[in-house]
Amino acid sequence: MSVSSFRTTAVLAMAAMLVASCAAKQEQPATVARAEQLMASNAAKRGDLVLRCEPSDAQILLDGVEQGTCSDFAGVSRSLRLGDSGFHHVEVKKRGFYPYTTYYQPSGARVTLKVKLRPLAPEGGGVPP
Repeated sequence: MSVSSFRTTAVLAMAAMLVASCAAKQEQPATVARAEQLMASNAAKRGDLVLRCEPSDAQILLDGVEQGTCSDFAGVSRSLRLGDSGFHHVEVKKRGFYPYTTYYQPSGARVTLKVKLRPLAPEGGGVPP
């Protein structure tokens, strides 16, 4: 065997070893694994509620638990975050007004809920017709 054919054989053998070792590892980078984890966790439907209420200081209850006032969740960056899938009971209430109640099932999107509470007593203080 000549020196040049020996070198060629050695180079080919090393190339085969490198290809085999690269194919054998098949480990994903941490960023790919993290992306897959985020996609899997996003499979559970979540949702954000942006609340626009009149009056803006009305109380917000989510599944019977007070969350704050409507103005606390009036902006895009200040929305009411719903982490669980399934229906959620949303209630908007303020003393002197009829309460507003609805149910919301997260769809993975941000939704704006506009609520205008009606006063218990008619405006002007008169008797309704």
